[in-house]
Formats: sequence, structure tokens, C-alpha cells
Amino acid sequence: MIRNILVTGGNGQLGSEIREITSNYPDFRFFVTDIQDLDLSEKSKIIDFICKNKINYVINCAAYTAVDKAEDDVDACYLVNRDCVKNLAEAASGKAKIIHISTDYVFDGKGNRPYTETDTTNPQSVYGKSKLEGEQILMKISPESIIIRTAWLYSAFGNNFVKTMIRLGKENDSLNVVADQKGTPTYAANLAESILDIILFVEKNKTFPFGIYHYSNEGECSWYDFCLTIHKLAGITTCRVNPADTSGYPTKAARPMYSVLDKTKIKSVFQLEIPEWEIGLEKLFTILTNT
Repeated sequence: MIRNILVTGGNGQLGSEIREITSNYPDFRFFVTDIQDLDLSEKSKIIDFICKNKINYVINCAAYTAVDKAEDDVDACYLVNRDCVKNLAEAASGKAKIIHISTDYVFDGKGNRPYTETDTTNPQSVYGKSKLEGEQILMKISPESIIIRTAWLYSAFGNNFVKTMIRLGKENDSLNVVADQKGTPTYAANLAESILDIILFVEKNKTFPFGIYHYSNEGECSWYDFCLTIHKLAGITTCRVNPADTSGYPTKAARPMYSVLDKTKIKSVFQLEIPEWEIGLEKLFTILTNT
């Protein structure tokens, strides 16, 4: 039986990676949308879309992710990250299952071990607070949903840390990169495949294990370590990369100093295998060098 899947935020990094692999899933019919196709601020249009296209699953990749800009653009951030999630939840209620993408920014980053799904949330930025409220409102309206928190996302699409470090590495003799923030880079293509594997699991087992899950690639590193690996894979040898402290580079929005996510639950429940972050990065570079 063909299952109909609505993907929101289709022009973002994760949505774009899902779009790339839709042909690998012949039993799924994908409706990959962005704001010009489906405005999530208008609930009636979401209801019409879900009913007209008999949507079975919603993968919500839509998000306001300009972390520093959000500190001034508060209303717009909350509109996308909380209010549109509310609209989706109400529109899909009783019709479609929701898989919603959230973030490590729901934590304060003051821990020193990988965060589990039951750890206390304490967001330190407008972005983090809006994403947490989005989680909470989804679970209130549609408790049988799946929330996947991820971190340090990059891909072949859009702007991200990998592309920025390649560009800056080619333009400069030296770079200072923060070395005291630790996390795990997440290749959006790996996450995209895992989300669709979760739906395959659900279809095969006729069960939807709802709740909050954590997903990133395996391992951990600092932004400095990440940059060194990017430059090595890019063949950049003329730019010296220096480790720097966060205190020397103040930003409008506070960043979690430690945001490694514990993936035990998602691997166990859905029988997923998650690659190490270096493997994901190498895979991206094979794509970038062949385009």
C-alpha cells in the first residue's frame, strides 16, 4: 500500500536531503513543500492539504534556525517554531502521524555527559526556547508524535559550517575557531535516511513508538576539531587554524558549551545503525567533489 508523506521545510538542509532520496522509497509518495507551497501559519490550508492528499505521515523540517537573528526577531521565530507546530498538530490530529525535528538548544549545555531524552531542558536562547515550546505544544495536542532532537546539522544544501570553513580556509592564511564547545556534527543525509527507516519500521511492525528521541552522528568533537577535519578533506593546507575560546567571540545568542546527544534510545527502538561523524563528513565530500 502506498503511504503518503508530507515533508515541510523542503528547501532547508534536511528537507532537501529527503527530497534527494525519495526515489529510493517506491512505496512512499512524497509531498515535499516549503512556505510557497504550504504556509504553516494558515491551519485551514494545512487541513485541506492533508485531507486532499490523504497524508499518512508528516515530517516537519520547517524551522526558524537563524539563532542570533532570533534574539531580535522574536515574534517570527516563535511563529515558525511554536505556532506553526501547533497548527500542524491540530490539522493532522486523527489523520496523520507527525515526526517533528527539534534541537540540542533545548538544553543549557552545562552538562559533561551525553544528554538523554529525560534530562532537564533549560534553553538559553530565543531559538532554544521557541523550539522547546514547539515540542511541548505538539506533545500536548498530539501526544502520539515522534520528536527527534538533532545537532550541528550540515549538508550539501544551503549554508552551513562545512561550506563556511571551506570558503574561509581558501580566503585566509589563518582562522580562529572555537575549541571549547563540544558536540557532534550531523550529516543531514544520514538523518534523512534514518527518518525514512523509522517510517519503514513503523509500517513493518504496525506500531508507532511515539515520544522524544535524540539523533546525531556518533562521536564528539569541538568546532575546532571539526574545522581541521574539513580542511584536511578539502585539501586546504595554506590556512592555519587556531583554537579559540567562546569568551573571545561573543554572540547574541548563547550556544550550548556541551551538546553531545545520547542516541541509545533511537538505536534500540528502531534498530538503527548510525555512522561516526567523520564517515558522514567523508560521504559529503565525495558528493561535493563530484558536482
